[in-house]
Amino acid sequence: MKFIFDLDGTICFKGQPISNNILNSLSEVTSQGHEVIFASARPIRDMLPVIDMEFHNYTMIGGNGSLIYKNKELIKSKSFSEEVVCKVKELIKKFNATYLIDGEWNYAYTGPNNHPILQNVDPTKLASLVSIDRLNPIIKILFLTSNNSTELEKELNKLNVFINKHSNENILDISPKGVNKWHALNELGVPENNYIAFGNDSNDIPMFEKALHTVMIGDHKGLAPYANDVINNERELEQAIVNKIKELSSEYSINQMN
Repeated sequence: MKFIFDLDGTICFKGQPISNNILNSLSEVTSQGHEVIFASARPIRDMLPVIDMEFHNYTMIGGNGSLIYKNKELIKSKSFSEEVVCKVKELIKKFNATYLIDGEWNYAYTGPNNHPILQNVDPTKLASLVSIDRLNPIIKILFLTSNNSTELEKELNKLNVFINKHSNENILDISPKGVNKWHALNELGVPENNYIAFGNDSNDIPMFEKALHTVMIGDHKGLAPYANDVINNERELEQAIVNKIKELSSEYSINQMN
């Protein structure tokens, strides 16, 4: 069985690396014959620092499905068309928008120096901060501020893109149309109803829809209808996650499935 794990808010918290307790449970899952895949909104560059080096050879899906990294190599990427990029640049000027824009590795940033998102951007200095014109291809766009976020969103909806709105931070998260975590899993040859998914946010919905079993961490109204199990933000949250991983690893063991 394949176990798919979102990162932030699912198995790592407040920008900190995945804890040893959870990492040990993932090692145990692998030793039992299952496969562990990490799937995050972060680009690969920002996934690596929160995942222990022992796990860097595991398959990773980054940028909400835009990037696939396997055996320490980027094997696939999905990017915006030149037409969309040109239109985005026009909208940046029109709405005086600030942004975090990711290429396959490097990034462009014009947001506030104290923006919370910066704590998760290239913390170990694996990439370079460059101008937007030096990013080719572009695989993910976050609009951080603008002079009219409502009108900006309306304009973006006219483009061939997928928009995930982070309402708590008022951030617009833009990916190429048709690109999501399930799309990347499908690219990897993972069939429907043949994996277990852990997640916590709306960008996990496509992955949850096609899973055999799903576990939601926390409370997200949009994701909740697709969750088989829910682990709330309780005091012993981490241990509850570890317990659920062990439970499902045993329930869906190779011997049980045969």
